[in-house]
Amino acid sequence: MTTPAPPDSDRFSDLLAGVSLAGLLLPEAVAYSSIANLPPQAGVMALFAGLLAYGALGTSRFAVVSATSSSAAVLAAVTASLAGGDVVLRGALAGGMILLAGVFFVLAGLARMGNASDFISKPVLRGFAFGLALTIALKQLPKMVDVHPAQGDLLHFVPALFGHVADWNLAGLGLGGASLALLFVLERLRPVPGALVVTALGIVLARTVDLAAWGVDTVGPIRLHLAAPDLPDLSRAAWLRLAEVAVAMVLVLYAESYSAIRNFALRHGDTVDVNRDLLALGVANLASGLVHGLPVGAGYSATSANEAAGARSRLSTWVCAAVALLIVLTLLPLIADTPEPVLAAIVVFAVSHSLDPGVFRPCFRLHRDRIVVVAAVVAVLLLGVLDGLLAAIGVSLMMTLKRLSDPALSELGRLAGGHDFVALKLHPEAEALPGILILRPETPLFFANAGHVVTGIRRTLEGHAGLHALIVSLEESPDLDSTSVEALEELAAATRRAGVGLYFTRLKPAALTVLRRAALPGLPPDALSDLSVDDAVTLALSAPLVR
Repeated sequence: MTTPAPPDSDRFSDLLAGVSLAGLLLPEAVAYSSIANLPPQAGVMALFAGLLAYGALGTSRFAVVSATSSSAAVLAAVTASLAGGDVVLRGALAGGMILLAGVFFVLAGLARMGNASDFISKPVLRGFAFGLALTIALKQLPKMVDVHPAQGDLLHFVPALFGHVADWNLAGLGLGGASLALLFVLERLRPVPGALVVTALGIVLARTVDLAAWGVDTVGPIRLHLAAPDLPDLSRAAWLRLAEVAVAMVLVLYAESYSAIRNFALRHGDTVDVNRDLLALGVANLASGLVHGLPVGAGYSATSANEAAGARSRLSTWVCAAVALLIVLTLLPLIADTPEPVLAAIVVFAVSHSLDPGVFRPCFRLHRDRIVVVAAVVAVLLLGVLDGLLAAIGVSLMMTLKRLSDPALSELGRLAGGHDFVALKLHPEAEALPGILILRPETPLFFANAGHVVTGIRRTLEGHAGLHALIVSLEESPDLDSTSVEALEELAAATRRAGVGLYFTRLKPAALTVLRRAALPGLPPDALSDLSVDDAVTLALSAPLVR
């Protein structure tokens, strides 16, 4: 069965969207190269690699795969730490890292790991994006004011920058500020390509006014080398070190890309294949790495611009690639005259959408993950892009482990004399059964919390006199590891010594299987059940004494 051709109206919409998109992405590609501390052509080559690879292999009709500010910042942090001031080595390390990221994407796609896509929690990602956007925006200021403090963490960078306010180039600052203001105005006139308009005006200004006399620099010549794709010449130790940090690059790219792909698919009722998109991202990064480009992913702002411009299919990205190629072949010398403050304004505008404090509102309103989101912002600002991301993920994992390792234990009671058993803390009107204690751990049992849970159960048991049965509902535990089974065996021995019958109920299939296989001493087979708490109560009442 063949897919019907899109109507002519949809093709026309894709044509317009592609033209508008090229006007946005080409200036951004040059600007993102500056974030990565690589030549401008790196962003241009990445643009073509991302558009063509995802256009051919991807499944989202709106996603636009190109260089992103976040991945460019991660790349800059890694290559700066490993290469120092060696420009040649920095380029080789960048190519190697992008290639490894592409390999990891392809392997993840072949292993069908698409469903395990939420490696980074939303609070971490939001805090990281906010801190990263603030870092990128602040580090664009030197290009406007022509004061260049040493790049590093913001604790040293910001005082050095603002400590020389008297030396700032006000002409560059004014040009950058005016460009930024114009970008925000043009944003309301979609699908007008604001970045292209501002870039064009900046080029006209550079050609009519002697900006050098005002201390304003331009981008300079952009040379696209169409050499055969090749692998970077790196040592084995360098490849191993890059493999470690490439994992962080993959996490950043996929978290950002998956968010854009999923959100727009849900908005329009589309179906996407996550594993195929992993392969598409892998091929795109492999292609970009081979032609000495930047890492590429589906950026939310570019994808949003594609949708807003009227795109109906992936044809818009092919049109965008064709228009961008035409501009590169005919107008590339003009782009070299783009003033640096204008490019800096384009970068600040691109990341400004991530500087909305409102994204943190759910965490503070729900009183959940507040420490995580604040830690993510602070970590990026103080430790830098890569170390900040890893530290934020570490804080998130620590908070998760803390919550899982010290779980709440709820005592259940019968609701309104019926068959439902609910937590007494939430339903004071529920009644505890005389002689029977019913407990439920509120998180899954695993090796880190099983001992704490059993200790809590035993303490609660000791606080109730005259019991003849203990029922433990394990509905929150889909499976049990060996440590958990040993802890439950200790509980069985303690209840047997106390003369209290023990029953495990609401067991999931895997947990039921492993407990039956364990054959806990003194625990009859009918004490293990996948039925309801009410059924376990009936069983306990029919056999109240432990022999």
